[in-house]
Amino acid sequence: KRLERNVGRRDEGRNEERKKERKKERKNERKKERKKERKVKEERKKERKVKKEKERKKKRKKERKKERKKERKKEMKKERKKERKKQTNKQTNKQTNKQRKVKKERKKQRKKEK
Repeated sequence: KRLERNVGRRDEGRNEERKKERKKERKNERKKERKKERKVKEERKKERKVKKEKERKKKRKKERKKERKKERKKEMKKERKKERKKQTNKQTNKQTNKQRKVKKERKKQRKKEK
């Protein structure tokens, strides 16, 4: 009987040890899991940051392109205006010259008549 009791006590001791071991293992497992989760979280954070930066650059590029386009348009408008002005001046000059010529001719004509 005493032997059986002793065996029982020994079993209890082993059970306690196993219990402690299992507890330790579970703790370690949780620790590893948390570490993994933290790592994943950091990775995602980094990825988001990179994505955001990429988007920002893309947006900036687009804006610059738009600005350049606007600028070119403005320049072209200026050029066309200049060209039109030139043409009208040319036309006006032509007309003025014609009028001068006609005036001169008339003057000559009058002189001849006298």
